[in-house]
Amino acid sequence: MTNVKYEWRKKEKRYYLPKNKPSLIEVPAFKFVTLNGEGNPNSAFFSECIGVLYAISYAIKMTPKKMLMKPEGYYDYTVYPLEGVWDLNEEAKKHYDGTFNKDDLVFKLMIRQPDFVNDAFFEEMLELTKKKKPHDLLSELKFEEISDGKCVQMLHIGSYDDEPASFQQMEAFAEKEKLKRLSKMHREIYLSDFRKVATEKLKTVLRFKVE
Repeated sequence: MTNVKYEWRKKEKRYYLPKNKPSLIEVPAFKFVTLNGEGNPNSAFFSECIGVLYAISYAIKMTPKKMLMKPEGYYDYTVYPLEGVWDLNEEAKKHYDGTFNKDDLVFKLMIRQPDFVNDAFFEEMLELTKKKKPHDLLSELKFEEISDGKCVQMLHIGSYDDEPASFQQMEAFAEKEKLKRLSKMHREIYLSDFRKVATEKLKTVLRFKVE
């Protein structure tokens, strides 16, 4: 690896910068720091979840620059975007009629990590983050490898509340390709910061598993 910073926006466009129309993709296993939660994404708790994920992710990125002994295979890179896998809690699923209350959402938030990160280095950076930026949620973080496999994905532009229209397009595409959506669970990859970008310009990758 050269000294040139690794840019996921340039090197991994097929995973993070799809077109705003459905397509089929095979997603391999990637390493993530994850955090499970439940409830409304507009809540203060949800914001705290995002905060601790970024705290550990920037520790993993920045700390090796100050270390005499860097992790094996270390290279500089741009921090990956926030992602979330969304579902409904079991009680809400029993009464699902196409609409739902955001308080019934179940989520796994995550930020992908570069290949050089392993369990030992993650634990080292976690302990460092607990000392520098203590937060109860840091103890809930996990480091795991996740593979989505065969998926339909597309770029959604606009409000998160308008995502059902994009999912309809994706489901129609899957049906045309004789593919079956495995569940209502889906992944969202947030390419825009909703605090800084106008709602109508928000860019979100939507993805669900198929067979």
